[in-house]
Amino acid sequence: MPLSYVFLIPVVFAFLAFGYAARRAKTIPRGEEGKLHSLPKYHGYLVALSVLVPSLVLIVGWLMLAPVVLRSVVISALPDLIRDAATPAQLSLLVSQVQQAASGTTFGTPEPYILEGAQTLVAAQQLSSWLLPVAVVAVCILAVLLILPRISLRFRAREKTERVIRGILIVCATVSILATVGILVSLVFEGFRFFSLVPVTEFLFGTRWDTQIAIRPDQVASSGAFGAIPVFAGTLMIALIAMAVATPVGLFAAIYMAEFASQPVRSAVKPLIEVLAGIPTLVYGFFAVLIVSPAIREFGASIGVPVSPTAAIVPGLVMGVMLIPFISSLADDAINAVPTSLRDGSLGLGANRNETVTKVILPAALPGIVGGILLATSRAIGETMIVVMAAGLTANLTANPLEGVTTVTVQIVTLLIGDTAFDNPKTLAAFGLGLSLFIATLALNLLALGIVRKYREQYD
Repeated sequence: MPLSYVFLIPVVFAFLAFGYAARRAKTIPRGEEGKLHSLPKYHGYLVALSVLVPSLVLIVGWLMLAPVVLRSVVISALPDLIRDAATPAQLSLLVSQVQQAASGTTFGTPEPYILEGAQTLVAAQQLSSWLLPVAVVAVCILAVLLILPRISLRFRAREKTERVIRGILIVCATVSILATVGILVSLVFEGFRFFSLVPVTEFLFGTRWDTQIAIRPDQVASSGAFGAIPVFAGTLMIALIAMAVATPVGLFAAIYMAEFASQPVRSAVKPLIEVLAGIPTLVYGFFAVLIVSPAIREFGASIGVPVSPTAAIVPGLVMGVMLIPFISSLADDAINAVPTSLRDGSLGLGANRNETVTKVILPAALPGIVGGILLATSRAIGETMIVVMAAGLTANLTANPLEGVTTVTVQIVTLLIGDTAFDNPKTLAAFGLGLSLFIATLALNLLALGIVRKYREQYD
């Protein structure tokens, strides 16, 4: 059975169970005990959640454990002599060959034991694909049979439903926190491995970035240099260019939309601006490489100014266009959050609309606007696809936006492309850069959130 159908099973069961439980709660005889303790919809919610939660947990757990079980089935199907003599790497290769044979993507004529293992794997996959929906249906039926008989006048369905929802929210929050902690721990662990090979002072204050080092004794390569200042400078330059484009355009667009535009204009133009936020960054990268970069080079050639094909101004301009709706939306929310009494008081004292905006509304909304700009800055620093496609790979320490520069994200992608072994400074340098990028964006986000929190406390 297709996997999408398996996910539909608990959804359909939950929908039907909700309707049946709510209808059953409505038809309970009132008698001398009075009215229902909880509304009928809460009885339906409880039954639906009792169906959905364990079923989805079963499906996710099954999908996570199925590859491990199928691998064990494949290994057990191999001949004893071959299985016992194989190293872990050879065993993984044999399992891959069996999986390829099972999917029909083999090259040449596989060994007979590979074909036998493929048949065993196919049979196990078919069995798993049918056992999963049967198990899901059984869990759904069991949940319904356990909850429905408990529906009565005094059954506290609302409290139990809220308790289940609270547990779901706690689990979701815990998962997000654990994911953040896991990312931080992995970055810190690998980052310390890198800094044990490369001094922190060289990384933070060195002006030469060259990760080409000899991994084996027989290779000819440079000794490597890991001074990250050129990389940080390139990242900062592109981010500043992007913010120089996005900040005034986004801010002025927000002011116009919030204070001067009529409702028909606002309802038509605001969605058009926010469409920019929905364009994939890959498309922005193509736009930068195919349109913006040739146009800037041609313009520079016409006035006698040389422009590098990977000039920092190209990804900066395109990234600025991408960030316009981000700043515009946050600034618009901050301006609209200013109390109407401030506007009315300014206009009542004789100020015109322009004076009210510049001297009352913008100062009042400034903390929220600044917080949005800082969040957009962290977004610009961490952007990957646009700079990977439009920026250069050479770490140049320059202040000229018409020259090629590289960024932190470009170097991380470059260092982790291909077969990598995490036992040398060249590969571990990606984690040093990632840790520094994480700290920078985290600091900007915390600063922005602090400003916005202060703003909300002042004007709520």
